[in-house]
Amino acid sequence: MMNFEKRTGPDFGAAAPVYPSNGVPEWYRDAKLGFFVHWGLYSVPAWAVQHGEGVNIPTEDAYAWHQYAEWYGNTVRIAGSPTWERHQRLYGPGTSYEDLADRWDAAAFDAEAFVGELVGAGAKYIVPTTKHHEGFCLWGTDTTGFNTVARGPHRDLIAEFHDATRRAGAKFGVYYSGALDWHVSDFPPIESDTDLFRFRRNDEYFARYSAAQLEELVQRFSPDVLWNDIEWPDGGKGKDEFAVAALLRRYFDAVPDGVVNDRWGVPYHGFLTREYTDIPEIIPEPWESTRGLGYSFGYNQDEDDRHSLSGAALIRLLVDVVAKNGNLLINVGPAADGSIPELQRRAMRELGAWLQGNGDAVYGTRPWTRMGEQQGTPRRYTTSQGAVHVHALDPATGILELPAELDDAELRWSDGSVAATRADAAGTSVTVPEGLRGAPVAVLTARGI
Repeated sequence: MMNFEKRTGPDFGAAAPVYPSNGVPEWYRDAKLGFFVHWGLYSVPAWAVQHGEGVNIPTEDAYAWHQYAEWYGNTVRIAGSPTWERHQRLYGPGTSYEDLADRWDAAAFDAEAFVGELVGAGAKYIVPTTKHHEGFCLWGTDTTGFNTVARGPHRDLIAEFHDATRRAGAKFGVYYSGALDWHVSDFPPIESDTDLFRFRRNDEYFARYSAAQLEELVQRFSPDVLWNDIEWPDGGKGKDEFAVAALLRRYFDAVPDGVVNDRWGVPYHGFLTREYTDIPEIIPEPWESTRGLGYSFGYNQDEDDRHSLSGAALIRLLVDVVAKNGNLLINVGPAADGSIPELQRRAMRELGAWLQGNGDAVYGTRPWTRMGEQQGTPRRYTTSQGAVHVHALDPATGILELPAELDDAELRWSDGSVAATRADAAGTSVTVPEGLRGAPVAVLTARGI
């Protein structure tokens, strides 16, 4: 996957705008866990090609077999693609992707219950998709009739998400597709990485359209996170009042403790994003790992437990990311009716149960001198005020080796038991309590270092 902080342009030279200097607020760094919610028109067909085990992001010229269900609106336009074939068979020739808007029934969506599941899973911030690349807006926008108030659900879904999230005491963010909007564009389908940046509008009219939508979101919802995707139209990157620099300035004026990501295509960014990517070491800058519980962000009805993270795998992923100075923005993809598929719900609830007993070793922590060890029992480290937390990723082994820096520390397991060290030629280790050996991750906290 590409790293978006490296994609900036055009170069305005001496005429370049001045960007805000806001960094990444401490609340965001403390939060550690957020939930993405990819829900949109693509949730009606809810399908994408499966490539077997693992995530296979399309390489050049492979977009006809795109694995992301939320890309259905593009893939279905590639004649002969598996998505095109399936669409013809199910919906019939002449039924466009946008026609599906009137088939979207969100009757099962209960914002309070939905957000309750996310907060119960440990979420400190929630970021629903307000508009994905298809251009269908999930709020009552004044900019287009292609929205969920005028069609389909006939509800302002983002307002419902916002209100429920605020009541639950979590931070609220918005995802917005800045430079791709297939509803107001007239390009061929994207079939390669090159097309991704070639087949998009960069004109001033579209830049103003995107700016107006983003301004609405800020004015109506004061989002704590602005999560932009696939850059911004080049026609809106200069010194104009509708351009990115001015938009961000007004955003931070309205939400001083807000934060943005790195996908704007300009020299300024907040936190870095890494999508379906394994990061080997600590990244010094604040960053965010994002992926779906399955192999897609949008719901894919063909996924089963072979394609989706178990609760144990999700817990280990969170610990790994946090140990490397990151936040995890894990995605839930609801069905079209607004329900959370049981496969995803199970993993979320396992994560929430684990965090209830181990959250102190995750929330508010920072990386230690190193993220973990390359030898011995797999483990990760985090640190908080006066403590180092050692996360045993395979507690079933019964043994946890300790670094020399913790030889004189007071050691206590998350179940409250005191750990007794033993030393031999291989170094110092502790025995994992029997009751923690079946946990996905067992946490040992060292104090008095």
